[in-house]
Amino acid sequence: MTDLEKAREFFSKDTYASETTGIQIDQVGEHKAVCSLEITSAHKNAYGGVMGGAIFTLADYTFAVASNFNSVQTVSLSSNISFTGMAKGKKLIAESTLLKDGRSTCLYGISIRDELDTKVAYVTVNGMKLSR
Repeated sequence: MTDLEKAREFFSKDTYASETTGIQIDQVGEHKAVCSLEITSAHKNAYGGVMGGAIFTLADYTFAVASNFNSVQTVSLSSNISFTGMAKGKKLIAESTLLKDGRSTCLYGISIRDELDTKVAYVTVNGMKLSR
């Protein structure tokens, strides 16, 4: 079984992200992940844009995959999202970057764009490692 298959199997237990919202894990590696979301009418607000909560859920799930796959259990301590533009495409792509890996905490940056390369949001997440 590949790392991608292992990650998809393990994180399929997160039914809100994987089933309710439809987020897919596209790539996984040591402290990194790429996840995507096909935008449907269920993800849109009254003005036709993607709901901020859907964008944040994609970022949060990408953080979870990057920080927990083949690693100690890690949870979010705090998160900050900056919306930078409106998605113009039909798919959102989130890519995580480990910015700092400490003994008991970590910091990740998650950039979100659409398939047309429109920058949609940037999220930072401070995580806490629960076990060693």
